[in-house]
Amino acid sequence: MYFCSLPTGEQAYYYLYLKAGVYQNQIKGIMEITFDRGKVITAHTQTHSIKTDQPLNSGGENTAPSPFELYLASIGTCAGIYVKSFCDNRNIPAEGIKIIQSYEWDKETGLPVNIRLDIKLPADFPEKYKASLIHVAELCKVKKSIANPPKFEIFTSQS
Repeated sequence: MYFCSLPTGEQAYYYLYLKAGVYQNQIKGIMEITFDRGKVITAHTQTHSIKTDQPLNSGGENTAPSPFELYLASIGTCAGIYVKSFCDNRNIPAEGIKIIQSYEWDKETGLPVNIRLDIKLPADFPEKYKASLIHVAELCKVKKSIANPPKFEIFTSQS
């Protein structure tokens, strides 16, 4: 395993690099979460900073999506890149294709109990590819991660 420091302004973020990217059949990574101003929380990946905020009615400034909005968006956008790649690989124009994602919530827990992805296709989309399009959307890693949840380990440490 290799560690290296990638300074960003006054703060340095540390990322885990693994020789060949795999260690004991697992790819490992690190993401740093920082507490910015108010309710803004930022996730720093190796190449991006992803800001979240809370809505006004939850004490935030609504300057960015809430973490749960990003979670839900990751489902649709993940399916979307699989659909787009499928079309690109077959030279099928993706213009006019969109995914409408809808949810049903459990009133007691506030958690989704059903998430639907409706892949809206233009009238001229080839009929022979419709079933395959559904199949590739179901390959989304976010959906697979929800269906096969990882183990969570939450702990504290001190610098």
